[in-house]
Amino acid sequence: MNEQLKKFLNEEQDPKAIEKVMSKLSDLLMKNEEIGYIAVQKKPAITVLPDSIVVTNKRIIICQPKNLGLSMNFTDYSWDEIESTFVKEGILGSDFSFVTKTEISVTIEYIPKVQARKMYAFAKEQIDLLKGGLGLNTNPAVEEVETEEVSSFAEIMPTQVPFFTGISTLDGDKPLNELTSDELFEKLQNYKKLLDNGLILQGEYDALKKEILSYM
Repeated sequence: MNEQLKKFLNEEQDPKAIEKVMSKLSDLLMKNEEIGYIAVQKKPAITVLPDSIVVTNKRIIICQPKNLGLSMNFTDYSWDEIESTFVKEGILGSDFSFVTKTEISVTIEYIPKVQARKMYAFAKEQIDLLKGGLGLNTNPAVEEVETEEVSSFAEIMPTQVPFFTGISTLDGDKPLNELTSDELFEKLQNYKKLLDNGLILQGEYDALKKEILSYM
C-alpha cells in the first residue's frame, strides 16, 4: 500500500485522503481498470473530509466522504459518456469540471492548480484515445479554460438573446471564429442558464451548443 500511495503523492495530495480513497476503491475497480491519477480538494479553510477525483483508464470517479469519514459516496462516469472537460483557474485553486453527453455538468472546486492540470491532461489523453479508437475526426473534446469567477448572473447574461436561425454570432458582437476558448465556454454556460430559466427552447439551445462546440 505504501508504494501505491507514493505514486499519487507527487503534487502534495493529503496522504490520509489518498489512503482512504484507495482502500475504498480496491473493491470497486473493474477488470483491467487502472488508476491514472487522484486529485484531492483543498479548500482555503482546513478541510477535514475533502472530496477527491479519481481518473482511471475507464472512467472518472467522484469520491465524497460522508458520516464523518465512516462512509463514502462514489459517482462515476465512463469516458464515452463525457463530452467535454474544463479547468477554470482562480486565485485559491482550480475548478475541475466536465459535461456529459446527456448535459449533466459536474464541478469539484478548490482542486490545487497542479493537480487540476494533471487531471486535465489525463482526461484529454483518454478522450483522444477513445476518439481514435472509434475512428472519429472531430475537434478535441477537452478544452482548458482559465478565467476568473463571474460574480453574478447578470454579468454573464448576453445583451441580446437571438432566436437561432443558423447565426454565426451569439450576441451581435464578434463571429464565433474570432472568440477565444474562454469566451466560447462562457457563452455555452450563458445559454445553458437561459435554457434552465425557460428563456430559450431546447432546440435553440441544442443548435447553439452544436455551433459553439464546432469552434472549440
